[in-house]
Amino acid sequence: MISMDLAPLIAPIMLTALLALSVTAILVVIGTPIAYWLAHGRWAGKEIVGALVTLPLVLPPTVLGFYLLLALGPHGPGGALAGLWGARTLAFSFPGLVIGLVIASLPFMVQPLRNGFAAIESEVIEAGRTLGASRRQLFFRVILPLARPGYLAGGIMAFAHSVGEFGVVLMIGGNIPGQTKVLSIAIYDFVERLEWDKAHLLAGGMVAFGFVVVLAVLVVNRRGMAGG
Repeated sequence: MISMDLAPLIAPIMLTALLALSVTAILVVIGTPIAYWLAHGRWAGKEIVGALVTLPLVLPPTVLGFYLLLALGPHGPGGALAGLWGARTLAFSFPGLVIGLVIASLPFMVQPLRNGFAAIESEVIEAGRTLGASRRQLFFRVILPLARPGYLAGGIMAFAHSVGEFGVVLMIGGNIPGQTKVLSIAIYDFVERLEWDKAHLLAGGMVAFGFVVVLAVLVVNRRGMAGG
């Protein structure tokens, strides 16, 4: 049985895990075609798209969060979308957090994937075509397995960023228990209320999690280089 002291920590942890898993899964789906096109596309202006994808890395979280708040609010596209099921806004909701973090975490998935796709030698792809493989077979049986280090690194980084993001989450999600109060917000809330023991427990867990993430990325990159 969970003690009363630890009970307030469980909900933010579970909500954060669900949020990060949802964002990472969506990013795998939408990041794959973007990264492959950036790696092998022939359009001369593709770096403009690459810059747009990377933009969340250099924008202050409050700036990105502000424009996401406008987009997800009642007068933006998010409000129109929420109106389909009778709501007024996607801001300050779990679906809004998912959308916002997909945008904020996109470069963390796309860049490793792009590097992974770019590292595949063109001779390998041509050999597959020569052997009669269709585009679908070539992509799923040759390209995807060879790009596995990029998927591992991108997935780890996107998941970790979704877990640790604070500014964007605070701007578009607020601090609603059970809906938008994720780990980073919970730590801030505990510090404001001078509940140092709970803040220490969550913050220490985040430090350990961050170390594991960095170590995992380094191992994946090292194995990827050795395999290459």
